[in-house]
Amino acid sequence: MHVGLQIPSFKYPGGATAIRPKLKEIVTTAEDAGFYSLWVMDHFYQIQGLFGEAYTDPMLEAYATLGYIAGLTEKAHLGVLVTGVIYRHPSVLLKMMTTVDVLAGGRTYFGIGAAWYEDEAKGFGIPYPSTAERFELLEDALKLAKTLWSSEAEEVSFAGRRLSAPAITNNPRPLSTPHPRIMVGGTGPNKTLRMVAQYADACNIGDWVGAENMQKALDDLKRHCEALGRDDDTVEKTSLCTVHLSGGDTAEDIIRRIKTLAAMGFTHAIFNMPDAYKITPLETFGKEIIPAVVEL
Repeated sequence: MHVGLQIPSFKYPGGATAIRPKLKEIVTTAEDAGFYSLWVMDHFYQIQGLFGEAYTDPMLEAYATLGYIAGLTEKAHLGVLVTGVIYRHPSVLLKMMTTVDVLAGGRTYFGIGAAWYEDEAKGFGIPYPSTAERFELLEDALKLAKTLWSSEAEEVSFAGRRLSAPAITNNPRPLSTPHPRIMVGGTGPNKTLRMVAQYADACNIGDWVGAENMQKALDDLKRHCEALGRDDDTVEKTSLCTVHLSGGDTAEDIIRRIKTLAAMGFTHAIFNMPDAYKITPLETFGKEIIPAVVEL
């Protein structure tokens, strides 16, 4: 079982001037502790209520932050969990993703989804299309990524339902082999998980939907893979959970939780934690939790 760390909060003691050094301490400690992956959210507003925070609390732009993390690390895989397809033109987004992959030495995931935070989009003046339109744009973005990254040409053209890129360049190419791992986040049984089966290398399922629905999502994914003639085992199954080692959770609790996820079929458990900035929880993962689950 791989274990990852999502960093969704930048509300650290000391305010804005503390963000850069504290983020450096978090990611370097996490890599030394053996975390397989490091992730940031793609939001401009903080998620209201996350760790008790307000929407106006500190939030960094995802890809600039990921570029900083790439320069601080050497081993951990990096990604955005997950990019909202409406926030950047997909052709520009793919150039940003390729840039991070090159600067990270080829160890990235391209996480993407249809976006959901309507108040955030409207607050920033970003168009928020209907659900159907957002999913059409998501599918176009996935097709564009496959077209671009599978081509040996330095320039490709693409025309989809919601976007076109008549002369998108492919230089430099990603260093990840054969390309950054494409991850689609969400549990929608008809559209989202069908797109995972058709285009993606990985899925991400949050534990807030409950264990029964997490299992159902995996079953739905398998059904779509079978319909498309794809081996379900070729899709990496990742989960996202919150734990609080300074609160009520213990290392033993988290180990049991990871074992349950492994039994369901997950192979990559990603955690966020409200106390990560205290550093000790990351060290506990490295000493007690990651070694206990690495062979699952």
